[in-house]
Amino acid sequence: MTTLPTHEVTNQVPPLVDYGLADQDPALLDGVVREGAAWATDRIKGFGQALGTARTLEAGHLANAHPPEFVPFDRYGHRVDEVRFHPAYHEMFALGAGHGVHSVAWTTEPRGGHVAHAALEYQLAQVEAGVCCPLTMTYAAVPALRNDDAIAAEWLPRILVEDYDPRMVPAEGKRAVTLGMAMTEKQGGSDVRANTTRAVPSPDDGGWRLTGHKWFCSAPMSDAFLTLAHTDKGLTCFLVPRWLPDGTRNNFFVQRLKDKLGNKSNASSEIEYLDTWAQRLGEEGRGVATIVEMVHHTRLDCTIAAAGLGRRALVEAIHHACHRKAFGHRLIEQPLMRNVLADLAVEVEADLLIALRVARAYDDAPGSEQAGLLARIGVAVAKYWTNKRCPMLVGEAMECLGGAGYVEEGPLPRLFREAPLNGIWEGSGNVICLDVLRAGSREPGTVAALTAELSTYKGLDPRLDRAIDRAFTELADPEQVQWRARRLVESIALAWQGGLLLQHAPTETAEAFLATRLGGQGGLAFGTLPRGIDTTPILRRAWPAVDA
Repeated sequence: MTTLPTHEVTNQVPPLVDYGLADQDPALLDGVVREGAAWATDRIKGFGQALGTARTLEAGHLANAHPPEFVPFDRYGHRVDEVRFHPAYHEMFALGAGHGVHSVAWTTEPRGGHVAHAALEYQLAQVEAGVCCPLTMTYAAVPALRNDDAIAAEWLPRILVEDYDPRMVPAEGKRAVTLGMAMTEKQGGSDVRANTTRAVPSPDDGGWRLTGHKWFCSAPMSDAFLTLAHTDKGLTCFLVPRWLPDGTRNNFFVQRLKDKLGNKSNASSEIEYLDTWAQRLGEEGRGVATIVEMVHHTRLDCTIAAAGLGRRALVEAIHHACHRKAFGHRLIEQPLMRNVLADLAVEVEADLLIALRVARAYDDAPGSEQAGLLARIGVAVAKYWTNKRCPMLVGEAMECLGGAGYVEEGPLPRLFREAPLNGIWEGSGNVICLDVLRAGSREPGTVAALTAELSTYKGLDPRLDRAIDRAFTELADPEQVQWRARRLVESIALAWQGGLLLQHAPTETAEAFLATRLGGQGGLAFGTLPRGIDTTPILRRAWPAVDA
């Protein structure tokens, strides 16, 4: 870059660009192989290299610096209810779709499709998390659509294409389509049974007509939406296309876009149904059971995206510390900074390992009832804990840069605003913890599957054994269980992460986790690793070029 003459500029950190995200992430590549997706390594590394270019990193910034614009009318006064995006948003979306973020889990024969999907999502979230939302919903819609053979036959071939077509035209004329979801309403939020949207049969065309509103509808430019409405038999799931079968626009009215804390590139909206045409998906009166298949898969992405945000924050902090000097030494050479960075690196690897392990359970579920049960309860445990840690982790990484981390020229403010999102989307902390309890009471096999998983780590370390026993005690105690739900889920997550690290991470990383998270030798903030921890292998694991 050519700059203008000025005073001498020294001790500034070079831009972190033109690097492969996966190439510099041994924990990710090891996990991909271990969890059954070795065949996808080249795809995953290629995506990471594309994401790490200066151009793509800038596109991630621009997509959020120029939020989408709601266009209710065209220049002639016709109502169109469309959303315009910055070109960088389309560039990021096309990159993600072109590498199969939304489709790889469903289009590959070898085992490991969900692990490969998770690895792609993990990297995309590091660069531009806004397009993750519509790509995630498109990915997650597949199992729900399979509840109806005719609907699946019509829509799946359009979904499972590694392409992106943003045009507002009927789906049958597009190269590829995306799907969204609209569940919650003003009066109910997560309590979807409080919804008031009604659906009545439309005998003339074999569909249904919906009337009502939805409080949150992300990605309103999607080609179709899964939604909930009441019929005479109860809450039912429907597919709402943006275009009618005759090629005219469906009654899908966007009321406004949400002004969100973060996730600025992604349009989230309030919508209104008014005699809106829809197709019933699944059994009438069983809408929650139908759409929960979609929710189950979006929760996996909420888990992995939180780990991805933490990873990007960690990388930015380590890169800064490797180049910035203070008090006569590089920051990376100073003991307290190494303590902080190593502690963050331990957290990031723990989050990645639990997310990939859950993804493998998704892959194994079709052939194993126990794996399906583990995925059902395990994704809730992992989503809760990775997202509880994410804002604190990103904030600590920002502090490693000082004031330079707080200004908008860099990515950390954007990551910080993004950090709470996945903990709120698809069930906030309380909802998720209660869902763990619900799974245990309604599907007792889930607790047995979780217990069997944790039991495989018994005997590896006394501290871990005690943590697993504590988790089992919490699970078995019925007294005031809702009051204790957060503590219960936290104890499971920590024990699970400890076991995964002991089996699969370097000794120093596992020891740091066990000492601080399970052994009582750490404080309440990051950077409180006890004496005797060797930070060098931990930091090299997180960023191989740390000593360069």
